[in-house]
Amino acid sequence: MSNKFEDIASAASDMAGKLGGNLKGHLPKRALNWVETGAALAALRTGGRAGMRIARRNPILAIAAVAGAGALVYAARRAKQKKLESGDVIEGDSKRVNARKVSRTKQE
Repeated sequence: MSNKFEDIASAASDMAGKLGGNLKGHLPKRALNWVETGAALAALRTGGRAGMRIARRNPILAIAAVAGAGALVYAARRAKQKKLESGDVIEGDSKRVNARKVSRTKQE
């Protein structure tokens, strides 16, 4: 008896996988981006709720976490500022552009 249920469950799982694959192939890329964004926003809301619940129950822990994050941001800014002041190369890509002298003719 349980074997029939397992067969039905596996068949339903296979059908759902095929349907999802077909649907993904027919949807435009922008629609998939919206789905990914919606999933990210849902995760953010859920995480925010959990964070607020923890902050209400343990306010000292929340204050310590915020202070630690602030200290990390401050340290990163100071390190970047020191690197800029010392003349070291900052992060990023650059490409040298050689100037060309262009002769201009006067038009009267």
